[in-house]
Amino acid sequence: MTTTFTVADMTIHRVLESEGPILPALDAFPDLDPKVLAENRAWLMPKALDAKDMLIFCVQSYVVRTPHHTILIDTCVGNDKERPDEPPTWHRRTDTTYMRNLAAAGYAVDDIDYVMCTHLHVDHVGWNTRLENGRWAPTFPKARYLFTRDDYDHFSVEKARAAMLPFIDSVLPIVEAKRAEIVAGDHQIGDHVRLMPTPGHTPGHVAVCLGRDGDHAVMAGDLMHWPLQTIYPELSPRFDVDKKKSAQTRRSFLERYCDTQTLCCTAHFPSPSVGCITRQGNGFRCDEIGG
Repeated sequence: MTTTFTVADMTIHRVLESEGPILPALDAFPDLDPKVLAENRAWLMPKALDAKDMLIFCVQSYVVRTPHHTILIDTCVGNDKERPDEPPTWHRRTDTTYMRNLAAAGYAVDDIDYVMCTHLHVDHVGWNTRLENGRWAPTFPKARYLFTRDDYDHFSVEKARAAMLPFIDSVLPIVEAKRAEIVAGDHQIGDHVRLMPTPGHTPGHVAVCLGRDGDHAVMAGDLMHWPLQTIYPELSPRFDVDKKKSAQTRRSFLERYCDTQTLCCTAHFPSPSVGCITRQGNGFRCDEIGG
């Protein structure tokens, strides 16, 4: 599936790798009160929550075409990767969906100028590389890959402590191929693309702000994983390295874009995954926009 949005002088393509139930809600969000889940179950189902209270997640990329560059933001899970501790459908994938959807959006791997990872978790770096003759090679051979310094340093330390497979097979081969740029959290590409530090989920997590004369669209990454977090911004998942910081960052982000025309493109919200932020009580909501 691909969905296309035109914003100012940019085109944004949503490129889906997978969508479906992935984790029990109360496991993913250990601080979630079951009563709160029950109160919100009616509107969460069936798009964001199934009958067994499993989260419905998208795993996807966005391809952004500016007047100057073609930029791929986040690269999903990827194929042929050893992921024994992740959801079973992520382990040793051999699936053509992602590449078919990228082609359906009108892009080949050689068309990508930049790959930008909002952070370095398993489901955001997988297609950075693909297996070629038994070695991990850059999937997008002409692209420069941007990793934030804070995340790169953090995961370099974690790799030294344990076998961090996504870092080993999907980040280090990019560095070894001399296709990586380790950048600050406020890095810019031309006059259309700016990184914005949004720490908490990981130390170097960033949102990607798009537009020549303002934020016409923003890629939220894993700043928020699930629609219930817009209503309750202080609700953090167990995946966040600093749950308190991520809650603060999330509320600040939602306040920044509340009641604006900025298109918020989420990484994991159910389809269509894109909308505008509006206020709802002490929280917010993301009003969906179709492609």
